[in-house]
Amino acid sequence: MKERQSGVLMHISSLSGRYGIGSLGQAAYDFVDFLVRTKQRYWQILPLDPTSYGDSPYQSFSAFAGNTHFIDLDLLIEAGYLTEADVADVQFGDNPREVDYARIFNARRPLLEKAVASFLAKDVPAGYQTFLEEQAEWLDTFAEYMAIKESFGLSAWTEWADDDIRLRKPEALVRYREKLADQINYHRVTQFWFFSQWKELKDYANKAGVEFVGDMPIYIAADSADMWANPQFFKTDRDGRPSCVAGCPPDDFSAIGQLWGNPIYDWDAMKEDGFTWWIARLRESFKIYDMVRIDHFIGFASYWEIPA
Repeated sequence: MKERQSGVLMHISSLSGRYGIGSLGQAAYDFVDFLVRTKQRYWQILPLDPTSYGDSPYQSFSAFAGNTHFIDLDLLIEAGYLTEADVADVQFGDNPREVDYARIFNARRPLLEKAVASFLAKDVPAGYQTFLEEQAEWLDTFAEYMAIKESFGLSAWTEWADDDIRLRKPEALVRYREKLADQINYHRVTQFWFFSQWKELKDYANKAGVEFVGDMPIYIAADSADMWANPQFFKTDRDGRPSCVAGCPPDDFSAIGQLWGNPIYDWDAMKEDGFTWWIARLRESFKIYDMVRIDHFIGFASYWEIPA
């Protein structure tokens, strides 16, 4: 008979810290030590993906990327990419019990940009090039998407004024890659830092006998690199925009039902392609988690769709 185990659900954002939000720094290691002392086996977290409007981890700009809010600035200071003076007078929030997402969104970006410039000006570690090569399948698309999105005032790809880049025409991609090379590199480097810091934390936890239970939302956001790059895997109109979106009908919890707004998968198209997108998503998830929970797993078999 298998021994029963227990654990704690604690998202990274809820850890303590001096930068307005929990991170992959010392507080995370202290929490692992707490789990060990209290004989817990599992640390369950919410999705680690970058959050979009509304700051929900279940609405993300990417199903593969990491949330750069969780990059620990103290570790960047230790690495020599920032100094204590850089962070000394930055305001990350007034309430230590709450995350002011709007404030940290604006406060962290200049710091990370300065750290990236310092990183690229030094001898770049060999691990960075390895990361770029190993994660190229999703990383390049994500970095390009975010850079282009920012160039259009953070609007979703469905609202971009340039139809050529919205539809990913090859000549447009070449033009934007050249135009936004620095911004694209910013997103590559920050993803390298996120996954490097995460790997070190996970290695520490695993060696202590603690395993991570990750969380994978079954749906992705329409405003995402995934849908921009793979509209053929979703139910869309002739312009590539979602033709129907996810939600659920009225029930005991909601008299009018719920409108989630996520695009609906075209399962026939995915099947014809051999479910390569899902296989890649699961493969990457099992690289960073010990177990994976799929939020609303029933969506594989039964789902509700609403005209967009």
